[in-house]
Amino acid sequence: MAIPKRYKYSAVHRLSYEGKAKGCKNIDFGTLGLRAEAGSYITERQIEAARVAMTRYMKRGGKVWIRIFPHLPITRKPAEVRMGSGKGSIDHWVAVVKKGTVMFEVDYPNLDMAREALRLAMHKLPIKCKIVTRADNQVDEDPISLVTKNQEIKELGESNGNASN
Repeated sequence: MAIPKRYKYSAVHRLSYEGKAKGCKNIDFGTLGLRAEAGSYITERQIEAARVAMTRYMKRGGKVWIRIFPHLPITRKPAEVRMGSGKGSIDHWVAVVKKGTVMFEVDYPNLDMAREALRLAMHKLPIKCKIVTRADNQVDEDPISLVTKNQEIKELGESNGNASN
């Protein structure tokens, strides 16, 4: 399982997984990807279970990229311990995944097998996910091009309206 080799502080504040992802929104390496449709903490065990499910289904062929890493330590105090005396020791590590984050990418010659491998990995994760392709990357365009497209659509609508009158 993946955990950090070193860390500066053992007990840190929890990070929010609300809102949209800033980076890691596009498929950069593979042909298919698994995108989070909601935000959540993903534990290192869940990441490893998804990776094992994908690689076993593809019979260790193709290539798998894991785009998330569990950086955040989650602490717990033992059962039946009195309040106070510090925060507690590290129990497990989690990755903070926001909505729109591409968590896994796959490159495999047979797209149906790659899609099925991602579907199996999806069942190992606690959040709703979607399988996306490189063609779906055009959703995240820059705002300037969206404004010009809206202006072009308005101009087309006006010219069509004037032609019919």
